[in-house]
Amino acid sequence: MRVVVLGCGRMGSELAYRLFQLGHDVSVVDLSAAALNSLPSDFTGRINEGDALNQDVLHRAGIEEADAVAAVTSSDILNAVIARLAKTEYDVPNIVVRNLEPKFKPMLEAFDVQFVSAALWGAQRIEELLSSSSMRTVFSTGNGEIEVYEFVIPEQWAGRQLGELISEKEVRVISLTRNGKAFLPETTDVLQEGDMLHISATFMGADTVRKLLEAEG
Repeated sequence: MRVVVLGCGRMGSELAYRLFQLGHDVSVVDLSAAALNSLPSDFTGRINEGDALNQDVLHRAGIEEADAVAAVTSSDILNAVIARLAKTEYDVPNIVVRNLEPKFKPMLEAFDVQFVSAALWGAQRIEELLSSSSMRTVFSTGNGEIEVYEFVIPEQWAGRQLGELISEKEVRVISLTRNGKAFLPETTDVLQEGDMLHISATFMGADTVRKLLEAEG
């Protein structure tokens, strides 16, 4: 995969190096020569010093042939503009944007680009850890709209049907693991203490399941 990483700060340099280690063709752009020089010494991808909005710089970085672009500068506005340019002018099929300030989330959604918000994701994780230990997030999709949760069936739910616990429309059962063996359960299956249940859910759907578990505690 040919990837252009725009921005070589802490996130950009780490991302570029990870992609390089995986064998991808990586090209990095940053205004600062010092930032580019901070890449690991064994990084042999392309290094491009210059303005990420300059067409000559983008051309030198290989954006016309890029399979993916990561806009991870320290500016939300710049990242959004770069993403829009990559999408409309260069037809890059896969674009991901770094989001620093949550207030800019609506703008990125309006631009219809994938984005990663460390502040939003981190706040949600901390809230979950502070409010309850009964469920934990093991995987996040998209921009965190749907996540995969796992939890162990407690003693008070043993002998009850799965459908009594998972009836929320914003929740889907992925698997149930019993005695080390996973299977796709039915809503009529009877739960046992110690069963490990994996669900995919919205935040509100997961919260409903969490409250059910705690209310029966």
